[in-house]
Amino acid sequence: MKRPLLITDCDEVLLHMVSHFAEWLEADHGIRFAFETGRFSEALTLVETGEPLALDQAWLLLDAFFRSEMHRQTLVPGAEEALGQIGEVADIVILTNLGSEAHPWRVEQLASHGIRHDVICNSGGKGTPVRQLLKERKPTNSVFVDDLPQHHESVAKHAPEVWRLHMIAEPLVAQAVPMAEYAHARIDDWPSATDWIVERLLEKP
Repeated sequence: MKRPLLITDCDEVLLHMVSHFAEWLEADHGIRFAFETGRFSEALTLVETGEPLALDQAWLLLDAFFRSEMHRQTLVPGAEEALGQIGEVADIVILTNLGSEAHPWRVEQLASHGIRHDVICNSGGKGTPVRQLLKERKPTNSVFVDDLPQHHESVAKHAPEVWRLHMIAEPLVAQAVPMAEYAHARIDDWPSATDWIVERLLEKP
């Protein structure tokens, strides 16, 4: 029997990341990450001088965080319970923008928080892998959850039939970032989002 499908991001949806990344940057590298601005490209500065950090250096540090510091990340409140409830009526895939070498790290990390679902690593826009998932699984309905507006735009382009929920679980970032233009709704916590997701998944096609 075909089932509905939830496709969800991980960082700032299932696991908190930016606050832990900021703590690590300041403590270990003397870098301030003003993540509350919601703009990664402009938010990193050297603590001693206030000079902005070059974007290529910022990406290298982000990669280093995922290679050695993922243990710092904490579970978003209500995420495990929500996935348990949604999993009773739908399949769940976690679509995360990490390199393929990080797949076992992410699977192990999520399992340590009680989350055990298929994990797909990706780079770039998420519309193409979402389209591929629909082709492979042929779900009765599908919902996509992500914190980044560009991924909602990508999914809207490549898989417009998918319901799109914009969620930013970090409150300091959420207050700085408006609802994604290409999302159908914006809900920033799992207890509130669960009913919305289940209703969309169980709608008659």
